[in-house]
Amino acid sequence: MNILRDSRKYLVSSKYVFFVLLIGVLILAFLLDIAVGSVQVPIGDVVKVLFGEDAEKVSWTNIIFKFRLPKAITAMLAGAALGVSGLQMQTIFRNPLAGPFVLGISSGASLGVALVVLTANFVGAGAIFQTLGVFGDLSLVIASSLGAAAVLGLVLLVSRRVQDTMTLLILGLLFGYATSALVSILLQFSDREQIQAYLQWTFGSFAGVTWKQMPVLVGVVLLGLVVAAVLSKPLNVLLVGESYALTLGLNLKRTRFWVITSASILAGVITAFCGPIAFLGVAVPHLCRSMFNSCDHRILVPAVMIMGAIMALFADLMCVLPGNQMVLPLNSVTALIGTPVVSWVILRRYYTK
Repeated sequence: MNILRDSRKYLVSSKYVFFVLLIGVLILAFLLDIAVGSVQVPIGDVVKVLFGEDAEKVSWTNIIFKFRLPKAITAMLAGAALGVSGLQMQTIFRNPLAGPFVLGISSGASLGVALVVLTANFVGAGAIFQTLGVFGDLSLVIASSLGAAAVLGLVLLVSRRVQDTMTLLILGLLFGYATSALVSILLQFSDREQIQAYLQWTFGSFAGVTWKQMPVLVGVVLLGLVVAAVLSKPLNVLLVGESYALTLGLNLKRTRFWVITSASILAGVITAFCGPIAFLGVAVPHLCRSMFNSCDHRILVPAVMIMGAIMALFADLMCVLPGNQMVLPLNSVTALIGTPVVSWVILRRYYTK
């Protein structure tokens, strides 16, 4: 009994150590993401500016507050949201390679943006969607949100009718293929400038969120994360299988509805503000499971929030490392980070059989 008690204490203490280390790495990544760019700002001056003091150069203060601070905050929110969304999808579909966009949410957001950017040549439809331009820099966000919300509403409607989770997954993938096909048709009839503008959005970026947009992004992400945290216990029950979960009194239909709603809101709002960002939602949950050696969502949800924020900050940092005003596409960097993790998951499952 004493040995078991000591081992439990050791495991609990080691998890606290991991959380402290992750928080320390998060702070370091946050400061580096603000300091590094085409104009290098010393970390000491970054800390001074964040605490309300003046930097050595006035231009550094403007760069930090106007551009780099909102970008770093957006990266943290995006990483946390996509990581938690991916964790929920992997649990509910019992698929280690499931990500936050398996239900077609990203494709729906892409269709909304395509309708705004690519329909200028269409009489009638183009005029309707181009009216979103009156909202200025929010036009793409509004269009993307509407597209994601349309697919989300369709998925939720189907989820109330379909009992089988795998059937819902297949239908979500079909929704994604259908919306992607519509985008391809729009691209075929669009001008070169319109195609370029749409492709620029698909590259993904954390730098497009302004301080005016930040309250909306923060509010929606926090709402989705709170719902995910509340769902930690039902998700733990789902790990033992749906049949056994029913015997424990879990309402599968209600749980699945709220999990899909939370995951879709988190993925949809990030896609709307930052573009379709791949791999973070798939890779981050596996890193946390391996690090904490646990499937308990009461541990994994906060761990994935922190690890997702760290990975997003480092991805954004790698985008600006070339300097000289050159910025790498965010989706390319996240793919380079996520591909080794996903490959490791596939190979580990193959060799452990």
